[in-house]
Amino acid sequence: MKNRLKVLRAEYDMTQADLANRLDVSRQTVNAIEKGKFDPSLPLAFKISNLFKLPIEKIFEEEML
Repeated sequence: MKNRLKVLRAEYDMTQADLANRLDVSRQTVNAIEKGKFDPSLPLAFKISNLFKLPIEKIFEEEML
């Protein structure tokens, strides 16, 4: 799944560790989501959405096959 997480994190001047702490996940989880290797659960996607005050669809985009 494509996402804007890395860009948003940079706009908020947050490290992966900062974001991980705010979301209560590991830094490795944030890294995997940013690289598209891991799709977040729906509750985690909502946490990210709420943190950045954006709708989920403005952060995550399904990749077309």
